[in-house]
Amino acid sequence: MPTNKNKLAIILITSLFFLWGFALNLNPILIPHLKKACQLSDTQSAFIDSASYIAYFLLAIPAGLFMKRYGYKGGIIFGLMLFALGAFLFYPAAITRSYGFFLGALFIIASGLAFLETAANPYITVLGDPESATQRINFAQSFNGLAAFLAPLLGGTFILSGKSLTEQQKGAMSATDLSAYLDHEAASVKLPYIIIGLVVLCVALLLWKTALPEIKEQDDSLEVEGSILKEKNLMFGVLAQFFYVGAQVCVSSFFIRFSERTAGLEEKVAAGLLAGAMVGFMIGRFVGTFLMRFIAPPKLLATYSILNILLLVFAVMSKGMVSVYAITGVEFFMSIMFPTIFSLGIRGLGSKTKEGSSLIIMSIVGGAIFPVIMGQVSDHTNIQTAYLVPAACFIVVMLFAFKNIKVQQIKLAASH
Repeated sequence: MPTNKNKLAIILITSLFFLWGFALNLNPILIPHLKKACQLSDTQSAFIDSASYIAYFLLAIPAGLFMKRYGYKGGIIFGLMLFALGAFLFYPAAITRSYGFFLGALFIIASGLAFLETAANPYITVLGDPESATQRINFAQSFNGLAAFLAPLLGGTFILSGKSLTEQQKGAMSATDLSAYLDHEAASVKLPYIIIGLVVLCVALLLWKTALPEIKEQDDSLEVEGSILKEKNLMFGVLAQFFYVGAQVCVSSFFIRFSERTAGLEEKVAAGLLAGAMVGFMIGRFVGTFLMRFIAPPKLLATYSILNILLLVFAVMSKGMVSVYAITGVEFFMSIMFPTIFSLGIRGLGSKTKEGSSLIIMSIVGGAIFPVIMGQVSDHTNIQTAYLVPAACFIVVMLFAFKNIKVQQIKLAASH
């Protein structure tokens, strides 16, 4: 049973899952928004995700090294400071209407998130009974799901204008009028990101003044020797997380574009549907945490992977609102994947948990790569066909789940 001190730590660390979930799930709003404001193609707009997720690849190992010296708490506070700085930089980015400036601000935000995730994911797994680690991280990630619902809902309300001009309409406008329209579109991000920055600074101050237990990971029946790169299950977990995050970002980031093209929905309506899909994502986290009391995590992960592949293929082959609803279903079944892959990947690493966690966090770079691939497919075919990209990614997740089912069966056989 966790101590009262650990319970407080669990509450505070869980709040971080909400914060980074909110930041990352504003990207599906920023993609259509900056596509308008900065006049981008689908491929160019996908670099919004690239700027966010490339930071995980570049900063995860430095974050792990930072925490070896300054501890989990030091890494968390430093991450929150970077997060706030990037949010405040949205103000000058909007004034200049520079896409490069926006990408830079997003990169700094994501650099802070890399520190937060590198610290919080393993921290929550070791704050309590090791046997319930997967359930505990899924519970904490449920608040990430709450953020995933609120971000598109609030972002769609306060950032998206609901006004999109056709190429003919823009061509009929004077250069001055067009520039004024684009400036007005870009300006809508100023206040939301200032508020985000202030909230993050308040959380950093609260955590700085709170005593958090520093957990020293112990070897849990497995002594890890030699290079951590020789840990086959960890390496497979890194690969699975790389493909999973790529799939998750693809599914969510192009949802509004998919809804506009496939079902003719207006952007604010599509943003509302995305928020609804994220309710499913949030509920899926709580449902998944409950189901893991009765179903082994690898088996549940395999089942959800198969269902997502089928739903995406159906969405590509269908038309109208039916295809949109299929994509919303994918959000529900993605819910448990990140924390479950993470927990299974670092299982048994003992004193090398921080190093293993850094490698899995690095794999989040999949979110920087696959949306660009998907954007290229969309530009050369259409957005509906492009959804085959995340379908292919879920195949790798499925294979990782099957491998862990096999490992679990071998361990059960050996114990009898």
